[in-house]
Amino acid sequence: MTFQVIPRELAFFDLFERSADGVEKGTAELLVLLDDLPNAARHAARITDIEHVGDDLTHEILALLHTTFVVPIDRHDIVHLASSLDDILDAVEAVADLLVLHGILEPIPQFRQQVAVLARATQAVGAAIRDLRTYHRIERATADIKRQEREGDWVYRRAVAALYSGDYKAMDVLRWKDLLAQTEAAIDRCEDIANTIESVALKHA
Repeated sequence: MTFQVIPRELAFFDLFERSADGVEKGTAELLVLLDDLPNAARHAARITDIEHVGDDLTHEILALLHTTFVVPIDRHDIVHLASSLDDILDAVEAVADLLVLHGILEPIPQFRQQVAVLARATQAVGAAIRDLRTYHRIERATADIKRQEREGDWVYRRAVAALYSGDYKAMDVLRWKDLLAQTEAAIDRCEDIANTIESVALKHA
């Protein structure tokens, strides 16, 4: 009988892909939440469940790193990718939680735009993570992430300007600035992942 043994270090790719899938699912659920705000708590609970799975995957990646002698990419890059993916889900969970706590029933247009940008950015992150095995389409995926990050900045600046226009109450300004900042932080982590993956690709070119 012949046994096929998968090298231990290749498990990192599987774990990263599962983590990226969770990030995409969490962000997709946030989009659903925005379209169903009367049931925001139910959607937020689903996001929390996804975030808990993401935490477990992050711990699994770090535990594997501590027990693996030969790793497929630099240890620093493994830690940074794992923590950045975890940070995105943490921010998505925070946004969902704030929407519930503030009892938001109608998002400002710029916030909906920004969450849509985040969803596209996380899809591009998923593509880039899946390309880590071969590096065949890395440049396309990382360029897409950075394009979304630039659009996110554009939306964020205009959202803040709108909040300071005098059309919003002071408490609403504070609420929306917090929600926008959390979403912007998640988009920024997507760009961090793109930069790390570009560095990894250069090292293995």
